[in-house]
Amino acid sequence: MVALESILKQVDERQDEMIDLLKTLISFETPAPPARNTKKAQDFIAAELEKFGFSIDQWDVYPNDPNVVGLLRGSERANYKSLIINGHVDVAEVAEDEQWEVDPFTPIVRDGVVIGRGAADMKGGLAGALFAIKLLSEAGVTLKGDLIFQSVIGEEVGEAGTLQCCKRGSTADFAVVVDTSDLHIQGQGGVITGWVTVKSKQTHHDATRKNMIHAGGNLYAASAIEKMMKLIQGLQELERHWAVTKSYPGFPPGANTINPAVIEGGRHAAFIADECRLWITVHFYPNETHEQVAKEIEEHLLKVAESDVWLRENPPSFQWGGTSMIEDRGEIFPSLEIDPENLGVQLLANKHQEVTGQQAIVDVSPTVTDGGWLGEAGIPTVIYGPGNLLNAHSVNEQVPIKQLIEYTKTLMLFVYEWTNERKETK
Repeated sequence: MVALESILKQVDERQDEMIDLLKTLISFETPAPPARNTKKAQDFIAAELEKFGFSIDQWDVYPNDPNVVGLLRGSERANYKSLIINGHVDVAEVAEDEQWEVDPFTPIVRDGVVIGRGAADMKGGLAGALFAIKLLSEAGVTLKGDLIFQSVIGEEVGEAGTLQCCKRGSTADFAVVVDTSDLHIQGQGGVITGWVTVKSKQTHHDATRKNMIHAGGNLYAASAIEKMMKLIQGLQELERHWAVTKSYPGFPPGANTINPAVIEGGRHAAFIADECRLWITVHFYPNETHEQVAKEIEEHLLKVAESDVWLRENPPSFQWGGTSMIEDRGEIFPSLEIDPENLGVQLLANKHQEVTGQQAIVDVSPTVTDGGWLGEAGIPTVIYGPGNLLNAHSVNEQVPIKQLIEYTKTLMLFVYEWTNERKETK
């Protein structure tokens, strides 16, 4: 512990190095969309990890968008606990008309903050984690358990680089997603997108509308757009029902929403609309799964359809999730429920209090991260990182240097103590 006290002091003494590291990460232009632009940043991170003794697994998830997983093998890895540090290297898109002080990828330091796209979400977290590892490595500190560093792509557009890490076999006894949490220790709800489609078996000329809506017309047909309106009303009713009947500690009432985000329908003005597609975004609670909420929506809308004479014969179809908002216009973010009694959660909370002098806040994020994929893989996981959501995705995005320093110290202590914790014997 004496050695660690000396290393902790270096975080303060060498904070300019940490800030320069963050500025370097920000300078890599990795907005998603358009994505397919992270290779240079990932090559840099891989090279840094190699300096610290990590073996590197790097592969393309999409062209020019590789994942990087570094493994630092513990000296007694069979008997001591392993840890994943996870973060995404892509950042939110930047619109041409946004009024930044300077170029978003030319970071500046002013008034105790670092400003640049990704400072809060989440290159600040990546920089602090890398710097903590750097200082431990330079001090010759040996970890007994494995340390795995996952730098992933695609989080901003639902491309789930973290899921690909899990599928590749990357696992550990605990994981920290170093995403934007304002140094709260967090779980999260989940998100799934879906397409609801109403489709007619037949097409009809615009001139036949009178035959399908007036007495004696004798044409059993309908506009798919108009029938979708009934289903939208049904979604609103289900959304209100959820707000009344479902809740979760830390979320305001009605946080579980069904958003009709995009509607597409019809061919052109000379046709009755024979197809209509509705793109919805569903937010659900940490104790729910995306399969569960998708099933609830399908069952409800099929009952709505049963009450309509035309929809009864032309029921809606459903397509859920997706691997990319860019590639297939869909995404899934599984929920993440954390156990405050978990030893990893308690140790991280203790280290946070030791560094900051403040009791750790254990709550839930109002947004989503890749953490749900790690939790779904059976890895106890928390979100813990610098920066806040008011700055994430914002113009002149920024992270406080003081918070970045506290985060780096906390993570350093946690990495050391967790990987020097014996595994439970069965």
